[in-house]
Amino acid sequence: MQNKFYLKYGKRIFDFFSSLMGIFLFLPFYFIIGILIKIEDKGPILYKSRRIGQNFKPFYLLKFRSMIVNADKIGPLITKDKDPRITKIGKFLRKTKLDEFPQLFNVLKGEMSIVGPRPEVEKYISYFKKDYEKILSIKPGITDYAAIEFRNEEEILNKFKNTEESYIREILPKKINLYKKYLNEVGFITDLNIIFKTIWKVLRK
Repeated sequence: MQNKFYLKYGKRIFDFFSSLMGIFLFLPFYFIIGILIKIEDKGPILYKSRRIGQNFKPFYLLKFRSMIVNADKIGPLITKDKDPRITKIGKFLRKTKLDEFPQLFNVLKGEMSIVGPRPEVEKYISYFKKDYEKILSIKPGITDYAAIEFRNEEEILNKFKNTEESYIREILPKKINLYKKYLNEVGFITDLNIIFKTIWKVLRK
């Protein structure tokens, strides 16, 4: 009962005020990061990626651009460590997860949640559509169990020759299991626990 109430009302209230506070606190960093991105290659500051949200409704996920312009048109959607398309400032942003900060605006708009299954592109969802029928019953999030477990996903992918195929066959099924774990445990305490674990994981790196 408590989880149903939290999912229906509490989670959105928590997301709204948390994202608003986060945007306000990190606003100076937005300007600094934007300037650094512009200095390096003059391209756009933000990268918009079409993802599939709750109930299979598409939306555009926001990130600070960490790769060269049109990187998604000259290579796979999945990247591994030391991908030549990643910019110098992009390496730092990815390592610290600062590239994810603009997603607070997705949360504020109601397209995402602070905690929830990571939003995926339609191409990869199509391989596991049955699983995603359950997963996408809630909003995708900035962090979750899978985001913590695969904190160094790009490094993990280094050992595979075919990055995209390995992601679909090896990594995504494990992520899906972690998404389902979250669905079974979703609640305010669970969300707080995941947020603190995420912060700890980032700070330890």
